[in-house]
Amino acid sequence: MNFLAHIYLSGENEEVKIGNFIGDYVKGKAFHIYPDNIKKGILLHRFIDSFTDHSTHTIDAKQLFASKYRKYAGIVIDIVYDHFLASNWSKYSFEPLEDFIANFHDLLLRSNEMLPKEVQDFVPKLIQNERLYSYREIGGIWSVLKTMPKYTTLPDHTDFAIETLKNNYEFLKQNFFLFFSDIIYYIKTVHNIDIKGI
Repeated sequence: MNFLAHIYLSGENEEVKIGNFIGDYVKGKAFHIYPDNIKKGILLHRFIDSFTDHSTHTIDAKQLFASKYRKYAGIVIDIVYDHFLASNWSKYSFEPLEDFIANFHDLLLRSNEMLPKEVQDFVPKLIQNERLYSYREIGGIWSVLKTMPKYTTLPDHTDFAIETLKNNYEFLKQNFFLFFSDIIYYIKTVHNIDIKGI
């Protein structure tokens, strides 16, 4: 899952949200240096990633992108899933998406000293570019997929990804709904996270 889903699946605790947000940037046992709820968020992040990778719904969705992206197809699905979460936000929360994101931006700014240096460096652009909110539109997904190859090992097959998304939109949307229902259930029951959705 990408940023928006990780934040949403953290529930209401602010430190859990921070831990989940920085999860990719805390390697191995380094999570032990953080307070308990941030540690919980980091470990939750790892669970979400593992659950996503092994979900039959995700595996089915990845096949659509695998011919070009190969081992990176999962990264594309993470971003596509954030699109479906953002564009169907009212299905999962009474809080408007704009307010949810604004509150999280405020949390990031208040928690800056807790963030790894790499995260501190990209947070201003995340906020300035309204990246989380941009996931609502396909154009926002195009922009993210076009930008990532400049900073990561993700190959640039953006036009192919967007065409595939458009051509399989209903399948991918229903695929996301099934997947997200599964992961919400497991996070609530296994990790005892209170996700206040609809």
